Amino acid sequence: MSDAQRTAAPGGPEPEEIRFFGTSWVGHDGGYALRRAGVAVGSLVLAAAGALVMRFAVQGLEIASVGSLVNVLVVAGFAICSALAFRRTWDGFVRRPGPAADSGAERSMQSLMLIGFIGSLLAYFCRSLIEAPGEALHRAEYEAALDRHTRRRGSRAGNPAARTAKPKVNGKVNGSGPGTGAGPGKKRR
Repeated sequence: MSDAQRTAAPGGPEPEEIRFFGTSWVGHDGGYALRRAGVAVGSLVLAAAGALVMRFAVQGLEIASVGSLVNVLVVAGFAICSALAFRRTWDGFVRRPGPAADSGAERSMQSLMLIGFIGSLLAYFCRSLIEAPGEALHRAEYEAALDRHTRRRGSRAGNPAARTAKPKVNGKVNGSGPGTGAGPGKKRR
């Protein structure tokens, strides 16, 4: 699709904004490359800082002498939550959440996402190496909306007064009406 087609026509669909990118993802303009680099570096730095904080937490548990089992459970819990958060964030870049997104299951996943924030940050890092996070999903939806808009605009007949009149056959428009052949002004015998 050309850049001219990607720009929104008056009254046509508008592209949805992506966090940190606005609508620069449509034409890859407005500092798109710098924004992608900034998101990649920023998410990686924040993930490293989060890992450092987690290390301090584990060291605090070691100092408290709570036992190796608790240390292993805490590390395993953070690793599992990070993996789940990575997967959930990555899926959010590829497809819209289903109807179950408003249910209690979604609210219960919020705590796992909070604990596994490192996984979410790593998903942002990995996706920003490919594209703006969520760009493929937004582009597919936007192009589908543009196609629907173009088809609707193209299928309109324009000025109804400019349409040609349908030919009348035996006083009827295109053979409509009763099958007797008599027009509206003719008498039947």
